[in-house]
Amino acid sequence: MKTTATPTTTANTTVSTTTGTTASTTTGTTAAARRMTSLGRAELTLLGRNKNNLFIALLMPLLMIFVLRSSVAQMDSDALPLGVAGATLVGGTGMVLVLVVYMGLVSAYVARREELVLKRLRTGEARDVEILAGAALPSAAIALLQCAVLTVGGIAVLDVPAPGRPDLLVLGLVAAVVLLTGLAAVTTAITRNVESAGLTTLPFFLVSSMGSGMFVPREALPDTVASVCALLPMSGVMEFVRAGWFGVSGGAGGVDTGDLLAAALNTLAWSVITVFAVRRWFRWEPRR
Repeated sequence: MKTTATPTTTANTTVSTTTGTTASTTTGTTAAARRMTSLGRAELTLLGRNKNNLFIALLMPLLMIFVLRSSVAQMDSDALPLGVAGATLVGGTGMVLVLVVYMGLVSAYVARREELVLKRLRTGEARDVEILAGAALPSAAIALLQCAVLTVGGIAVLDVPAPGRPDLLVLGLVAAVVLLTGLAAVTTAITRNVESAGLTTLPFFLVSSMGSGMFVPREALPDTVASVCALLPMSGVMEFVRAGWFGVSGGAGGVDTGDLLAAALNTLAWSVITVFAVRRWFRWEPRR
């Protein structure tokens, strides 16, 4: 006897399938978040035991901000449309991100690689992206916390107005953390051990400091040099940080809409390049 499926039966089957797929996706996402949290907690414990990395993460950014403020204060006011306080806040934010996220993570990734921790983690349930993201969580959290303290301090102590576009500021900070995490992973490909991390990260630190508007505002550079520096990896996210503080067009120190669009394309392009480079050159175990 031939059985004919009724519309009700078909609908119930479709609903059950959809519900099962949604539940499976939710469970997978929760499990991934749990694994990354566990990895982040373990990395934070290791960070607390390493006095050198702890100093770089907590104290070095503060020292560099004081140096930055002294350097900016000596510049001609015509080259500082943001003012001394504004330039210190924007540059200090970038400095915190590079020191804590980029330089801190290069050392962390290399140390875990040389200890065979990354190799062992790959044999478990965690995916590659979860391993890298979980290890980056403590550095990202510390950097964002320091940026928040810098923001509050800038408003309370330096008498700088509250961010005009906090949404763009948050977007710039998140984009910077993601991009710098990828760049840190790429840099480990040329970093043989933890001791050499200070040397391999120095070029990016110097280029970003001088060319992406941290130590030296781009307005103080010759037009041709400034145009070239706009193509650097950190230049795009720094434009978002600046736009977050001083708004988009119309305000003193604000960013033009065209410049903000160019900054977004710059950040997207470098993110794509970084993902390709990580997949191509990141090493999960020591060289033999």
